[in-house]
Amino acid sequence: MSPITRRQFLASSTTALAVAAAPRIARAQAAVSVGTAVLGDYSLAGPFILAAEKGLFRAEGVAAEFVPFRGGPTLVKAVIAGDILLGAAGSTDILVFRDAGLPLKMVATHTEGNHFTLNVAPEVGRIADLKGKAIGVTAVGSTTWIFARMLARQQGWDADRDVQVVALGGLDAQLAALARREIAAFVWGDGGAVTQLAGKSKVLARLDSVTPKWISQIQYVSEDGIRKSADTIRRCQRAVFQAQRLMRSSTQESAALIAKKIGWTPEAVLAAHKISGSLLSMDGAVSMEALATMQETLLEYGLIKKKLPLDEHVAREFTPVRL
Repeated sequence: MSPITRRQFLASSTTALAVAAAPRIARAQAAVSVGTAVLGDYSLAGPFILAAEKGLFRAEGVAAEFVPFRGGPTLVKAVIAGDILLGAAGSTDILVFRDAGLPLKMVATHTEGNHFTLNVAPEVGRIADLKGKAIGVTAVGSTTWIFARMLARQQGWDADRDVQVVALGGLDAQLAALARREIAAFVWGDGGAVTQLAGKSKVLARLDSVTPKWISQIQYVSEDGIRKSADTIRRCQRAVFQAQRLMRSSTQESAALIAKKIGWTPEAVLAAHKISGSLLSMDGAVSMEALATMQETLLEYGLIKKKLPLDEHVAREFTPVRL
């Protein structure tokens, strides 16, 4: 047998190392699921869609499956069960669910301010025109219900006599009631841009005028998730916040990718971006002042029973997110 040269040894060793390293690379891709309370909300679902489509999760060493849900209660059950590692939903969920004793922690602000919109029948020209009429919301006690009643108060109306706040459920039910003139307006997220383009309604106002101190959407995890997967949570967050920055800096390209998955036209996505794009958080920093305002509001409307210390709601080690 002829002796092995140094070059042959190095070549064979390099090949062996590459083969040996391959399984380690595969194992480094943590397989998890991430989710949002709904799909039809650009600022909520868009960053998760974009992070998946652009390979940002993969670049952070995470094999992430994005799962949109049909509302906050179903998402939170999946997070508590460990089926979803990182969830994003309306901000009041953290206050309501922790008040109910569920072991959740907020890990970032997803959308700052208030991106919810007041959507009206095409013939309605101003908020004052809604006095004596009905405003549609998803459910009694929901975020949309709170905002409708806060809007009435801002206008100096009695929320039980001067307007009628009607719980109707999802967007299809809202639009059907609007078409039948059973309601004159409804409260929704940035998806109001889609129905406006279709000529079914128009966005009259963004509701941060009603709630100057507010957090629209948040990211949260279970306490068990923090104990078991803190590093993976951080990697998922980095991917999502990179996507949020891309949505601002490369809006056209991002809109095209998001449109394919969210089921809207690119024009509708760009219209939604005009509503909520400027509110996308760049680092997830949490305003404790805004969280306190939200807690006081929920207490006032009887949606939570006790005033828990706000620090118990937030896992500060995850925010602000460092990219």
